[in-house]
Amino acid sequence: MPLTSAASLWSSRESATSATKPDEPFGCSRAEIRLGYNQASTRAQQVCGPLFSMGFSIVNEEQLLWSRRRVLGAGLMAGGLVAVRPAWADLKIEITGVGANQLPIAVRPFGGTETGEDVAAIICADLRRSGAFRLVDLPAPAAEEPVEKPVQNILAAAKAGASVYVDGQVRTTGGRADVRLFMFDTTTGEPIDSVGYQSSNGLIRMAAHRCSDRIYTKLTGEGPMFASQIAYVAQLGRRQYELVVADSDGANAAAALRSAESIISPAWSPDGRRLAYVSFEQRKAIVYVHELASGVRMPVARYRGNNSAPAFSPDGQQLAVALSKDGLTQIYLTRADGTGLRRFTHSYGIDTEPVFSKDGEWIYFTSDRGGSPQIYRQRVTGSQAERVTFGSNYAISPDVSPDGRRLAYISRIENKFRTAILDLATGQDLLVTNTERDESPSFAPNGRFLVYATEENGRGILGACSADSRLTTRLRGQGNIREPAWGPVLS
Repeated sequence: MPLTSAASLWSSRESATSATKPDEPFGCSRAEIRLGYNQASTRAQQVCGPLFSMGFSIVNEEQLLWSRRRVLGAGLMAGGLVAVRPAWADLKIEITGVGANQLPIAVRPFGGTETGEDVAAIICADLRRSGAFRLVDLPAPAAEEPVEKPVQNILAAAKAGASVYVDGQVRTTGGRADVRLFMFDTTTGEPIDSVGYQSSNGLIRMAAHRCSDRIYTKLTGEGPMFASQIAYVAQLGRRQYELVVADSDGANAAAALRSAESIISPAWSPDGRRLAYVSFEQRKAIVYVHELASGVRMPVARYRGNNSAPAFSPDGQQLAVALSKDGLTQIYLTRADGTGLRRFTHSYGIDTEPVFSKDGEWIYFTSDRGGSPQIYRQRVTGSQAERVTFGSNYAISPDVSPDGRRLAYISRIENKFRTAILDLATGQDLLVTNTERDESPSFAPNGRFLVYATEENGRGILGACSADSRLTTRLRGQGNIREPAWGPVLS
């Protein structure tokens, strides 16, 4: 029976950790908190029951998990996005590994109006992180040339070894900016592409990311990903939690929500305008939907027991949530405003962490109905659930790539929690990280990269890696960073 199996899983996880870590004071892992194993055994109820029920007990605050384990009291501020202190505004990025078949490219500093943003530097950083390009340094230009026809600069780029030359210009008028991009083939001297993006002066960085996407998509054939945002949860101090939204490179970080209580499981709406998440501000876990521009938010699931793991449908009209209102945690569907609740899964195990396929046909989720946590899927229209993961004896936290061909998840291997990618057609698994405490994998909008949470020297950081595991990026900042979710490309 799943309850017994979950209890034995609990025991094996607990015995696997010889020394309790600061964020796992009772031998209860974040994964188990997310899965709701508090309902699976007496030991689990003793440890985690206070988190998901109104019959809570008070424990030493110093022992509590920074991201998910407090429910008492609430001090919270929500509003439109608020710029985060400078320590968060520029996360330190470290890139390791090399992409295959890198294209040599030269990017000239953009001319025009001084705006305080180095558009060319932002583009270069984006292209470097992609692993698809090798940046070629250029000598100073001998003379000024029109960006539309930079003959001598193209020749200089070719001589330096670049196959593609990029130039551009920024013009500002009345609080608006016009960013122009030009790409040239250095072999023929012919233009490859040109485009212009208009934005407010405060959004020039995002215009630069759009330029990066234009270069990346034109030269690789892959979809865009740079003009997007990442949401994550940061603990900046004792009883200081923030739901942060940042550009895909970690810059322009802004707090959507500040709270004295834990925030977990952020999930983007398809249009990038809303976030769903779980907050513990009302003495229990409650699911909220938060409009980022206005700061207006509303509770959409606050039933008895556990309310967790929200996920938007591809059309943004529905949410899948995990609720324990009827006993064991099961998956329910509701409209995005919280109305029209209906039960989706019916099992004797724990079903949680739902995520929609991008075509809206399937919901993938974690369940221990077979004895150990595995990823299953079930048609939204209703059908028997079918197991998806077979290459691991412990698989949790699914995310489906935008093309529906791959599944990212967390696999436990020799007591290490690592990010894996499953080819859904072939059943082939690939471990894409070498870290040991991974959580919450989330695909980039084009499916070529994913972001995940992990630990470094006992501190939470974000990692990003290519889907082929060749390239890895670390994003570090002060405090602990967890619960990442990569949003859609902004329109």
